[in-house]
Amino acid sequence: MSLLDLIIALMVAALVAVVTTPLAARVAASLGIIDRPNDRKASRRGGIPLLGGLAVAAGSFAGLAVLYFRESDALLSGDQLPGFVAGAVVLILVGVWDDRFDLGAWQKLPFQLLAAAIAVEAGFAVEYFSNPFAEDAPYLVPAWLKWPITLGWIMVVTNAMNLMDGLDGLATGIGAIIAATLTVICWQADQTSGLVIGVIMLGALLGFLPFNFPPARIFLGDAGALFIGYCLALASIQGYRKAALLTFLVPLLALAVPLLDTLLSVFRRLRSGKAIFSADDMHIHHRLLRREGSTRQAVLWLYFQTACFGIIAISFSQLKSYSAIIFLVAVAILTIRLLKNLGLFEPEPLPSVDSDNGVESGAASDAESHVEADEQS
Repeated sequence: MSLLDLIIALMVAALVAVVTTPLAARVAASLGIIDRPNDRKASRRGGIPLLGGLAVAAGSFAGLAVLYFRESDALLSGDQLPGFVAGAVVLILVGVWDDRFDLGAWQKLPFQLLAAAIAVEAGFAVEYFSNPFAEDAPYLVPAWLKWPITLGWIMVVTNAMNLMDGLDGLATGIGAIIAATLTVICWQADQTSGLVIGVIMLGALLGFLPFNFPPARIFLGDAGALFIGYCLALASIQGYRKAALLTFLVPLLALAVPLLDTLLSVFRRLRSGKAIFSADDMHIHHRLLRREGSTRQAVLWLYFQTACFGIIAISFSQLKSYSAIIFLVAVAILTIRLLKNLGLFEPEPLPSVDSDNGVESGAASDAESHVEADEQS
């Protein structure tokens, strides 16, 4: 597959996303599929159309079609192409239904499992782990363990991106940066399937981002967030396959920001006795918003952090032996320090409530006022 083919696919994906985004906004508005603020979202503007994910999907599938007609023999091996598309369609449909009728997390879970199972059956699977000190002797994953590991990974990444979709442009921009990172990693690993998925995702997300960057004119919706997470999960599965030192940690580093947010969310809710899938306003992006006082600044800060982890992931894939372990330990220490500086290991203070009029004060209400001011600018 030539570089020219990949560039053409990326440009087609971006162009189709640009053209279809206004159409998706009109369809969403006509069907009443609009944003309704809740505890997980920092934005307090109602009436913003959802279904931006349809434009991202349209761009991605258009880019995929270009590569199929130009390089059908070298596109995706075996049943991977129909499996990828089928799983994506399942998540897009359930996401659209959720955007319209507001499904609960447990109601969406079976469909996420179905999409992940389709992908595994099609050939996207964790098949081995590399030996840190013997690169030519990877450990094969037993058949009975391959399914739960791969299903779990796809589910975690898919939901991690969905959780990150809490600020204007956040999931779109972070998704684009991760897609670019995984594209390079899959190129290095000579993994065509992951390379294709990364390229078409990158193009579609770049085409959609101008409409979604704060202040957003359209949101991804659950259809978009689930689709992005699913695609990145499959690309990362392909990206780890190069038989090199600790290769499975490379996609982990590329996805560090959404995965850390998910891990901290689960820890926080278990510690407070809340349900794991309960919504709150204590994610990384919420805390950054309260610290920065601006949606745009918070989003750009997280873009920067994601890009840093992406560069680390690409660099890490080229390291060997003990140097990689030393590098990984240094990254872990710096990451923990960063999270500590953000106050993510400390419990969030509850907002005080004026008993006379029921109005909240403190960090939560301050953040809302900052968001409203930023969105009006």
